[in-house]
Amino acid sequence: MTPIATTEAPAAIGPYSQAVAHAGLVWCSGQVALDQATGAMVGEDAASQTRQALSNLAAVLGAAGSSLQHALKVQIFLQDMNDFAAVNEVYAKAMGDHRPARACVEVARLPKGALVEIDCVAVAG
Repeated sequence: MTPIATTEAPAAIGPYSQAVAHAGLVWCSGQVALDQATGAMVGEDAASQTRQALSNLAAVLGAAGSSLQHALKVQIFLQDMNDFAAVNEVYAKAMGDHRPARACVEVARLPKGALVEIDCVAVAG
């Protein structure tokens, strides 16, 4: 197991890695819409937070030599399932024609009061 770390995405806010690589796969921890430089939440709505969370996730994948286009499984956690359509719109633009397996669930609460958290498993680059 190889820990993955990059300064291009927010540092882990607990005792875990941004991602780990093992057996040709990259297992990414959840990303919320934190600005990597300031640690502040970016965006006040689910769409803008989704853009930032995906940007953070892409940075972590990039540090592992991978990308969103290599994602096999994505999990999206929403504070409010009413944001599903807005999140899907941003997600579809970020993924293009790539359609990995996915789960999307509503949760009671997310770290730092985020509206969206996204993680994934991807093929290493």
